[in-house]
This record gives sequence, structure tokens and C-alpha cells, in this order.
Amino acid sequence: MALYRTLKAKQFEIVCLLTTLSEQFHRVSMHGVREELLDLQSKSAGITLEKVLIPYPCPNLVYEEKMRDVLLRWKKNGVTHVIFGDLFLEDIRKYREANLTKLDLKPIFPVWGKNTAKLAREMLQIGFRAILTCVDPRKVDAKFAGRQFDYSLLTDLPPNVDPCGENGEFHTFVYEGPNFQERIPVEVGESVLRDGFQFADVLPKR
Repeated sequence: MALYRTLKAKQFEIVCLLTTLSEQFHRVSMHGVREELLDLQSKSAGITLEKVLIPYPCPNLVYEEKMRDVLLRWKKNGVTHVIFGDLFLEDIRKYREANLTKLDLKPIFPVWGKNTAKLAREMLQIGFRAILTCVDPRKVDAKFAGRQFDYSLLTDLPPNVDPCGENGEFHTFVYEGPNFQERIPVEVGESVLRDGFQFADVLPKR
């Protein structure tokens, strides 16, 4: 959604998508999303994908060093801003701002402060489709892992759970939306409990 709003505003040229991957599993650390699916997202969006491999678990100092090296390389190529999809967690925003200030880069938060109940429905209305890949069973029933992010899900979520999962209640994989040239065919595989979180393995559909 942050990418969608940035593209629509036509204020910046988007030159790259940036994400971290566990070098041991080649998946997004908390989301559990496979590297192959990220490649398909990048291809469908028509935007280069920069992957930063990090150890698992990853000490914060190592994470910051790796991100700094990548961002400085892109800065040399003319990048001036970095866009984030954060919604309302002040400590996360301050952390990002502090790290980018050291590199003389500016952060952009296109969806910051939006009402998440309205935002969740807006995303569905404009065509975003996603699957819950990871849930925190302390906040959401483990059975939610693997479910579609749709109106039914929003109705079923407990009232204390953020509709966009901003407090870490759940994470998603987006397989369709206005940013994509074509839908990414996926299917849900096995669901496993690991490190206290319930993961649903989303697979490319052959």
C-alpha cells in the first residue's frame, strides 16, 4: 500500500524494492515468505529487488551494518529517500529516522497515521489480495495462519487485534494488487508452529 500511494503521487522515482532474508532459510525472517515469491512480486511489479541476507537469529548491530552498506551503495547511485510502510509505532519510526539521518537519507511514510480499520478495507476495495503467512498465537488463533486477508477475516479478528496487524499480530504475503502486472498464483502448504509463531507455508502454484 505504501508503494501504491507513492507511485500514485508521482513525486518519487522508485528504483528498487528492499528486503531482508534469512541466509539460512532464504525466507523473510518474521513473515516466513519464500525468496522465490519475492522474486515473483518484483517481476510482476516491474521493480528491481535488493535482497539483504542476514543471519538467524540476527543481532541488531549486524542488521544495521548490512543495511547501512546497502543503503550507502544506493545513495552513491543517486537515491535520496527510503520509503516505509509503517503505520503508527512511534519507536520504530524514530529508529528508522535516526539510522537514515546518519546516512543523510530521508525516510518517507506514505501510510503513517492512517486509520487502520479504514485502511484495511481500502486495500481490499482497490484490489489488494493477501494471505496470512504468520500469526502470533498469543494474540490471534493459530488457525488464522493461511487465511485470506479479506472482509471475512476482518470481521473475525478479535476487537483488540489491529486490522493491519501493525502490533505484530500477523504478517501477510500480497499476491495480487494494482501494483502488479499480473496475479501471482499461490497455494497454502503446511502450517507449523516455530519459535512461538504459527507459520503457513505459501507456495508458488505450478
